[in-house]
Amino acid sequence: MSQTSASITPIPYQPGHEQIGIDEAEAIYSLQNVFAGMANQVAAAEGHAHRAVHAKGHALLRGALTIADGLPEAYAQGLFATPGAYDVLLRWSSPPAEQLPDSVSTPRAVALKILKVPGERLDPGKGGQSQDFLMVNGPAFARPGPQGFLADVKLLAATTNRSPAGKTVISTVMRTAEAALEALGGESGKLKGMGGEPQRHPLGETYFTQTPFLYGRYMAKLSLAAVSPALHALDGAGLPNDDDAQRAAIGAHFAGQGGEWELRVQLCVDTEKMPIEDASVEWPQDLSPFVAVARLSVPAQAGWDPATSPRLEDETAFDPWNCLDAHRPLGAVNRARKEVMAVSRQLRSEFNRCPIREPG
Repeated sequence: MSQTSASITPIPYQPGHEQIGIDEAEAIYSLQNVFAGMANQVAAAEGHAHRAVHAKGHALLRGALTIADGLPEAYAQGLFATPGAYDVLLRWSSPPAEQLPDSVSTPRAVALKILKVPGERLDPGKGGQSQDFLMVNGPAFARPGPQGFLADVKLLAATTNRSPAGKTVISTVMRTAEAALEALGGESGKLKGMGGEPQRHPLGETYFTQTPFLYGRYMAKLSLAAVSPALHALDGAGLPNDDDAQRAAIGAHFAGQGGEWELRVQLCVDTEKMPIEDASVEWPQDLSPFVAVARLSVPAQAGWDPATSPRLEDETAFDPWNCLDAHRPLGAVNRARKEVMAVSRQLRSEFNRCPIREPG
């Protein structure tokens, strides 16, 4: 533990740190309708209902999360208050609501389902004892809240089920623009979200919750960062423009070796520079660094089993609101996720005639 992290003084959570906008409910209702429309359109076309976002799964893996011993009080909160080890289910994926070829390059994502965690549940009615975290390979969300995000989603909805070949061409243009921007020292979350994500290996990326969560008494964002040398070697590694390049790349790695990551926490120490309601602001790491609180180990295994993985995809949901009370999601984007993802789960369960349940 560095001296910098040990000297952090986090701000305790107060209800006043969350402020519901006057038009937030209307925006969330509209998001529900738009996402449901996309999911229904894809289901009708393909005969199978997928997630309303991050529909394409690239890998389902099993691992173990070991909570660090001797954490300072500020970091020893909630699930991380006591050393221990937990089984974890991981899902690598990418948006949008369609099963697009990977030549349409969108952000990479990883979801963690930490199994059989003790502690008071936020919603006991959900059943199970899991703690879910959803992460994307970028430190901040594209928009401050659901109102701004709605315009992007409507644009995305207008392209649903349109020609994949046309989307591949658009993606190539967007990637070229993003590469030029990065060469000048910048980047654009919007370009990446619309198909401009660089064609990089998903195991070489660092992942972030982007949105804040309760962290026991405090507020925090989380990150998943590779520590294995073999994973570090994949940082910036390119991928071919194949239809299932990400699934093939993850599968090739885990066919012969495992990997390790650190689960890191960034505590909120300044609510002006580290806002709770504006998810588009990257929290400054010079004010509060990401500090490792646990280690995730994933052994060698099949990244995707055609015989079992599709069924597990249908049966399983990753939901940040499936959590301990100590890690309740915070802010408008998370409040929108709660409602949108509930609609998506209901559609998937009913259309596919496959009840969604917590894995054993």
